[in-house]
Amino acid sequence: MTEKLKFAFWWAAACGGCDVAVLDVHEKILDVANLADIYLWPVAMDFKYRDVEALPDGFLDVAFFNGAVRNSEQEHIARLLRKKAKVLVALGSCACFGGIPALANLFDREEILDWVYSGTFSTENPEGIRPQTTYRAPEGELTLPRFYSGVYRLQDFVPVDYFLPGCPPTPEWILKAVEAIATGNLPPRGAVFALDKAVCDTCPRKKADKKVKEFHRHHQIIPDRERCLLEQGLICMGPATRGGCGALCPSANMPCRGCYGPTREVVDQGAKMLSTVASILDLDDEEEIRLALGRIEDPAGTFWRFGMAASLLGGRVGASADHEASSAVTAGKEAR
Repeated sequence: MTEKLKFAFWWAAACGGCDVAVLDVHEKILDVANLADIYLWPVAMDFKYRDVEALPDGFLDVAFFNGAVRNSEQEHIARLLRKKAKVLVALGSCACFGGIPALANLFDREEILDWVYSGTFSTENPEGIRPQTTYRAPEGELTLPRFYSGVYRLQDFVPVDYFLPGCPPTPEWILKAVEAIATGNLPPRGAVFALDKAVCDTCPRKKADKKVKEFHRHHQIIPDRERCLLEQGLICMGPATRGGCGALCPSANMPCRGCYGPTREVVDQGAKMLSTVASILDLDDEEEIRLALGRIEDPAGTFWRFGMAASLLGGRVGASADHEASSAVTAGKEAR
């Protein structure tokens, strides 16, 4: 009998959607169960860190890590799984690019803590109590992870073998990755399990003349189901986003939000989309241009929705990152 593979799944700063996507392979999960034993999967089973720490180095065949790195616990598990696994896969947009959590990089840690523990309308905290990394209680010393100043990608701390993007990745690509692992037919290290062409190249909508005079939010118009959404004035991230999802959002009459990240040729997904917007805006008057661009709601959250931690912009992390995280990131980059 062929020995089963040894898998681990772990979530960091994420919503849990990537774990659900693994379950969304439906009855194929039985094939995965026949293929591999799972040694860590917090969303589905009760495991202790000490059990994983006790495993020999390189014991796991593959570790799937979803979520960004926001605190010291998540960094610890990232390094632990890198040590224990032969192959480490960044699963989902948050692990690959920082994802939506990385939009917090537009604020520093103190601003976030101020807002959460004293700034919201529903907060009652007259003593200004904040989370502490350690606290001496009658039962003993209680600890919490250190909350970093920034949100980081998995590859900012440890070498990553493969990337499986998406928010979440489609079950089809998850199964393709598992099949490649099972058969040993893996692409070169560093490869992305997705298409290396833009969403626009796989989108069935008709594309004619990408010239627009105004932009809309998706709830303000009922778009034509056959025409390119960008040509109808809806910010669709398709030109700057890697394909592989089957153009699911445009097929549902919704603009692409960019969750599969940039193609190989794109350095900064948000900057690429800004360039696209500038090239299609068919206005000459400066005031009209200003008004048209002003109708784009939340530009940072639109153009860098999933890729702030991977962007040239980077948010404000560079100026205010705490020493622990910035040193760890530097060490991770040097290791690669």
